[in-house]
Amino acid sequence: MSDLENKEQNVEHFLELIRKSRRGKFKIYIGMSAGVGKTYRMLQEAHSLLKNGIDLKIGYIEPHQRAETIALIDGLPVIPRRKLFYKGKELDEMDVQAVINSHPEVVVVDELAHTNIEGSQNEKRWQDVMDILNAGINVISAVNIQHIESLNSEIQKITGIEVKERIPDKVLAMADEVVNIDLTADELIARLKEGKIYQAEKIEAALKNFFKAEHILQLRELALREVASQVERKIETELPQNIARRHEKFLACISSNDEVSRMIIRKTARLASYYNSSWYVLYVQTEKEHADKIGLAAQRHLINNFKMATEMGAELIRVQNSNIAKAIIETAEQKGITTICIGKPHFSLVKIILATNIFNQLLTKLSSSDIDIVILS
Repeated sequence: MSDLENKEQNVEHFLELIRKSRRGKFKIYIGMSAGVGKTYRMLQEAHSLLKNGIDLKIGYIEPHQRAETIALIDGLPVIPRRKLFYKGKELDEMDVQAVINSHPEVVVVDELAHTNIEGSQNEKRWQDVMDILNAGINVISAVNIQHIESLNSEIQKITGIEVKERIPDKVLAMADEVVNIDLTADELIARLKEGKIYQAEKIEAALKNFFKAEHILQLRELALREVASQVERKIETELPQNIARRHEKFLACISSNDEVSRMIIRKTARLASYYNSSWYVLYVQTEKEHADKIGLAAQRHLINNFKMATEMGAELIRVQNSNIAKAIIETAEQKGITTICIGKPHFSLVKIILATNIFNQLLTKLSSSDIDIVILS
């Protein structure tokens, strides 16, 4: 690396330190499902901060017609919402610019995974929160475990429901503090039956679907595990370490196969998040996948997967090469990759190894270097 490149890296690193020092602090309440009390806890904290002389305002709260929550809003300064007309209806959203102009010390913003109405400045509320944090305002927010992007497939397996509104894992990783609001399955079901979560007409359906005891237990485990890994990352990054560690770098290798690629991206994101490491997504465009040969549906899936990977914090790498294994090796060497993540083949891996010299080269290269390969099922 040249002296000029070194200087540019040092300047960029110092600029990032300045940006971080100016950015507001970010606290997230996380729970295993709706109704555990995240909004309620945020409002309790808001009252405490206000009593202690902190300039606090409510940017957006969604009480879900819960009497206990509505009662707690009373006495808290609220920034009026922005009115928007969409499909002939008057709707409202958080007024991000009004929050920034008001510039309180702390703002409370509920429903972090919410999708904004078409025509809003940002597509997602978490992006609004990033703007507020970058303006130097501290934010308290809340999200359910099922809204974490990399857990989407796992949540669907547990509940049978695909959660549409999601946040990238990097949003959770940016939080200065993550607090789990925990209840037992029995306590949560009791709250549901008492009408403290949903209106009466929705209770029976909820008990048969999302709020089954076995579902709640699995979601609870995910939430506890997520917060534990966040704490572990904080310890690793913020406390001085005397033991030298390998700095992990993950490479997710994807194709135009939509479902397999989404799974590889999500699972690699989980690994990178756990190790608090950088990661890359590699797409090797072979001769048969040129733009004029690949179907429109496959192109659309690729673009969506590229977008998802970028939002989740990956650096995207696209190369043209008729030899996929060779492209993987070259990329791994260039980027200093420590772990390569690939999908489970639909045909015999042994057959590939025996039939293709380049795969033998790949395995030889991996065995002679400090690179692991993970086959994701």
